[in-house]
Amino acid sequence: MSAILPQRKAPKLIVVTAFDRDETGDLQPAFGPAEQQTEGRAIRIAKGLAGKHVGVIAWSREANPALGEYGEPTTLFLGGDVPDME
Repeated sequence: MSAILPQRKAPKLIVVTAFDRDETGDLQPAFGPAEQQTEGRAIRIAKGLAGKHVGVIAWSREANPALGEYGEPTTLFLGGDVPDME
């Protein structure tokens, strides 16, 4: 019988950013990106900010900054107007 080692999960970067419009109407970060510990917390914070800012987004991606490896971002919550993610 062989033991199956648990596969180590890649670290996740989980972020919330809110946006407001400047005097010329361009979207600017109101704050953030603010890193969160869990996706659930990021979603709760983003929902709470949605009525206070022009736009808010919570997203996550697998990330290993030490190796410069980043996965594709996954949107967890999107409310209002936010700039395109690069």
